[in-house]
Amino acid sequence: MSTQPVPGRLARALLAPRRIALIGASADEGRLTARPQRYLRRHGFAGDLFPVNPRAATVLGEGAYPSLADIPGEIDFAYVLLGTDGVEAQVAACAARGIPVACVLADGFAEAGPEGVARQARVLAAARAGGVRLLGPNSMGVVNLHRRIALTTNAALEAESLPAGRVALVSQSGSMMGALLSRGAARGLGFSHLVGTGNEADLTAGEIAGLLLDEPDVDVVVLFLEAIRAPGELAAAARKAHALGKPIVALKLGRSPFGAELATSHTGALAGSDAAADAFFRAHGILRVTMLEALLELPPLIAHRRAPAASHRAVGVMTTTGGGGALAIDALGVLGIEARAPDAAASAVLEAAKLPHHGRLLDMTLAGTRPDRVMAGLAGLRAAADTDLALAVVGSSAQFRPHDAVAGIVEGARAPGKPVAAFLAPQAEASLRLLAEAGIAAFRTPEGAADAIRAFCDWRAPRVIAAEAPPAIALPDAPDEADARALFAALGLASDAVVMRDAPPPGLRYPVAAKILSPDIAHKTEVGGVVLHIADEAALREAAAAMRARVAAAAPAARITGILVQPMAKGLAEAILGFRRDPEVGPVVLLGAGGVMSELHRDVALRLAPVDMEEARAMIAEVRAMKPLAGWRNLPRGDLDALARAVVAVSRLAGVEAVREAEANPLIVGREGEGVTLADAWVVRA
Repeated sequence: MSTQPVPGRLARALLAPRRIALIGASADEGRLTARPQRYLRRHGFAGDLFPVNPRAATVLGEGAYPSLADIPGEIDFAYVLLGTDGVEAQVAACAARGIPVACVLADGFAEAGPEGVARQARVLAAARAGGVRLLGPNSMGVVNLHRRIALTTNAALEAESLPAGRVALVSQSGSMMGALLSRGAARGLGFSHLVGTGNEADLTAGEIAGLLLDEPDVDVVVLFLEAIRAPGELAAAARKAHALGKPIVALKLGRSPFGAELATSHTGALAGSDAAADAFFRAHGILRVTMLEALLELPPLIAHRRAPAASHRAVGVMTTTGGGGALAIDALGVLGIEARAPDAAASAVLEAAKLPHHGRLLDMTLAGTRPDRVMAGLAGLRAAADTDLALAVVGSSAQFRPHDAVAGIVEGARAPGKPVAAFLAPQAEASLRLLAEAGIAAFRTPEGAADAIRAFCDWRAPRVIAAEAPPAIALPDAPDEADARALFAALGLASDAVVMRDAPPPGLRYPVAAKILSPDIAHKTEVGGVVLHIADEAALREAAAAMRARVAAAAPAARITGILVQPMAKGLAEAILGFRRDPEVGPVVLLGAGGVMSELHRDVALRLAPVDMEEARAMIAEVRAMKPLAGWRNLPRGDLDALARAVVAVSRLAGVEAVREAEANPLIVGREGEGVTLADAWVVRA
């Protein structure tokens, strides 16, 4: 078997090919399969093109070849433009020629059901047999604007010219490549590269991002994702991005909650794929935006920067339009970012410049957009010790006097210090271009500005957790709650529950709670499988018999292994503490408001597992229901240290491959020094 292309050779062949074969290139200029050849020549590609078409001697004025085997010399990149049925044979031909990269345009593969999955597997096997790296299927190709390579079928390349920039795009959606390219061009924001990954049968968004980070023309990599298909490769790219000071920004689809309907446990419903994706991006230092505009507009704010050590989640705002400034402050506030009044340091600079200031908004309406006044205002806001950046909001002057409107922002941003961004209230294309040329993040809408600034304030360096040996745990094939409690006990969360088979066990401390034991019942209350406040032995016998009858009627197929009995426990709050192997990003740990209402409230914090004590405390601080336990309004303090230790312990299940999901709900939090009590437990084998 041939070896895979080494990284340097792969990057050259994928991102800067000089000899390109177009398999199935059409001689009809109006056809989709003619576009790559037309676009390459239209945009100035000076390398060698080899159209492969057995029915034509020439294609669009260039000599054609009957087959790939007839092309002389080496080939860097082959774009397979044929329909689905012709792909496998042509990829095999690429393998026979030793071509480093083959790209497949056609669909009808893994996205098309079991038959398509099998077809894609055969194509990948054919590629690997000859050491070919496969881009796609379902890929719209590669664009490198600095090298004048427009190797794509995307119609956005019909444009006569396109600006080249220093932002690289990797998109799982081919159509969004063109949408972002055209939107960026309209406001003077150019790209260096655009790569469509399609199905990612082989080359993934993460691996390609890693290659792009090594390119000298790239400062920021942006990702348009439908799924996280290879989390390990994306995590490796994120670590590399941090080391090089070249940030990665992601927009990922799938924020809808409907996928939670498929979850078995409360943890599964609360830790749906989007919440897990958020945790993944946070842990690996990838900035996540939710708006298409923010994906375009954020890069200038973060280019040449690394993630800050800490965030104030606050900005200083100056404006020449009161309404526009208020819009920006409101949009920021909705996302949890405060527009903060100038502190003492900022106030001193503003007062020295004779700029009056009151409250959260530095209103420059009367001062206007005179460059010296704008520069003084920005200098004051940037002097604050308790904000993350300065935002300038510009009114109508941005539309009618663009140079005057942005001159002060451009000059003020040149001084070293915290970042500067701008929101332009009117439609002001010329001002947007001037700011883009100066490398200043400029936003069309307050919502887009808020989304990007929120991503910036959330940005952290990739998390590093010291590896620990996983706990030694054995699970039966069909675990019930007693087995789940044994699992949690092995993690350090012991409980005083006992199993009742026929008669009540001796020595119980009444009142007690009784629960049905079954590996088939996750939510016991829904089948009448829980009784609380049982006063004595006689009441326990009666409750157990009635419970068995209710469960038999509600879940006749469930296997009953006994009844779990536990003394009633009191505490200050109930939490849900769960672990899950997310199908996209891997192990996650969840903490939230517990009990039967946990899914309704959805008051949770989620992280990639494992976590350390610092991260566990941060999770506790994010859960609103836990805030009273910190002594809010002189309420009794809860044992938050014990809760944090429990979060860390459960997160260690990441190293126990036999566990797919585990959950303590509720976990009762006692007063300070009293610890936590496991009131209910659930585990699912991998």
